[in-house]
Amino acid sequence: MANLNRIFHALPRPLKPIALPYQLIARALHAIGPKRLYTRALLIILLPIIILQSVLVFVFMERHYELVSQRMSEAVVREIAAMVYVLENYPQDENYALIENMGSRVLGLSVSILPLEPLPSPAPKPYFDVIDFGLSRAISTSIGKPFWIDTVGNSRFVEIRIQLKENILRIFARRSQTYASNSHIFLVWMFTTSLVLVSIAMLFLRNQIKPVVRLAEAAESFGKGRPTERLRPSGAREIRQASQAFIEMRRRIERQIEQRTTMLAGVSHDLRTILTRFRLQLALLEANPETDGLRRDVDEMSHMLEDYLAFARGDGDEEVQEVDVALMLEELEEEAEISGVDIQARYEGEPMVQLRRNAIKRCLANLATNAAKFGEKVQVNGALKQGWLTITVDDDGPGIPAEQREDAFRPFHRLDLSRNQDMPGSGLGLAIARDIARGHGGEIYLEDSPLGGLRARLRLPM
Repeated sequence: MANLNRIFHALPRPLKPIALPYQLIARALHAIGPKRLYTRALLIILLPIIILQSVLVFVFMERHYELVSQRMSEAVVREIAAMVYVLENYPQDENYALIENMGSRVLGLSVSILPLEPLPSPAPKPYFDVIDFGLSRAISTSIGKPFWIDTVGNSRFVEIRIQLKENILRIFARRSQTYASNSHIFLVWMFTTSLVLVSIAMLFLRNQIKPVVRLAEAAESFGKGRPTERLRPSGAREIRQASQAFIEMRRRIERQIEQRTTMLAGVSHDLRTILTRFRLQLALLEANPETDGLRRDVDEMSHMLEDYLAFARGDGDEEVQEVDVALMLEELEEEAEISGVDIQARYEGEPMVQLRRNAIKRCLANLATNAAKFGEKVQVNGALKQGWLTITVDDDGPGIPAEQREDAFRPFHRLDLSRNQDMPGSGLGLAIARDIARGHGGEIYLEDSPLGGLRARLRLPM
């Protein structure tokens, strides 16, 4: 749809009114059409078959069925015309035995001669009755005498009355003599074979769609940080190439993460060694205001170093496991209470979910610590609904203006507001939290809090 909009806007101005109906139809079809690949591919197979069969049925009913029925009606009328001719031009006995025997034995019709009387009133005719239309036209053309026919009802016979000069000729003919009664066999065979072919196509199509579904599930699992070792290239050549490209991409990313983790481990070891030397040297000095300030600087540097390494390392080295989120929130509340921070935590729904426990706990700790810095009251609420784990962290602090909330996630960025003035820290808390959330396929949103401050909403797919 986005490509269609770009093409439409790129058209010259004179062509836009011509392309506008096409764009509107395309948007409507996109809105009401199926979204799954299997359904769309099935429609690509079904729609041509349905259109082709509709055309064949129309042509068959319009040409073959009506033409054959017309020829059969004309044949019956010619036989009736022959009997009318015999009655009017050759003398008959009183019982009309000759003409009746001729009709029953030779022509296969039940014939009787009635006294002259007015013909019955015409009965209501079906709008699409091929028999009535064909017989009426043939009798009018071939015989040209007043007549009455009865083709209505479920009877297997058709009654025809012809008004002669001195009597009424009544004929009963089988319905199968006046129209093509076996035409439904063509329709049955056509729809049956189509149904069989569509069923076979559905089976083959499902097998072709499965590799695409497995590739999509593997990509989704990899985006959520879950293992994808079960993916094996299968299906058509293009799908195999896409699966192999995904596997190679995953391996390159994993190698890059492994190399970065190894490098950071070495950097962390070297920097911690230097900070340990600083602490030992400060421990040998006498306590005075200068050394106390140096100790605070060393502690803050150590804390900042841990933040930098955590941000650079990410959470790729931790395995996904089943975690009790309700218990994790209780631990977060207890640890905050030990640190002198009042946090109220509550959870609803199924507590057991699949995620990286330490990473998510660090994410929530960063959000809660950030809220506790600027507010006196902090509430943490979690719930699992409709396949999404949502955890909100609310505070009653000064909040962040809506136009600057996205900047708060930038690494090393400190907002020049009352929320960040004279506050220690590395400026990585929210950046680390969002990185962890996105590593699970989720996101963190900053919103207005019901408490009057800022709300951080963590949303993860399960």
